[in-house]
Amino acid sequence: MAGLSIWHVLIFAIVVILLFGTSKLKNLGKDVGGAVKDFKKSMKEDEAAASLNEPRTIDAQVKNTESSVKS
Repeated sequence: MAGLSIWHVLIFAIVVILLFGTSKLKNLGKDVGGAVKDFKKSMKEDEAAASLNEPRTIDAQVKNTESSVKS
């Protein structure tokens, strides 16, 4: 059978805990969580910066094209 039972998962978890210890696993979890948090933060900043560069209304687009034509 190719599937994993709950006993296989428990034995695997016990072996991992014995090899690495709980403190290393806790630090690894903190590091991964921090990396995910930083990634989400940078994605939000990129979206905010992109939305600031785009005009929202037709009036703003007309003003931008008029100012670029005069330059």
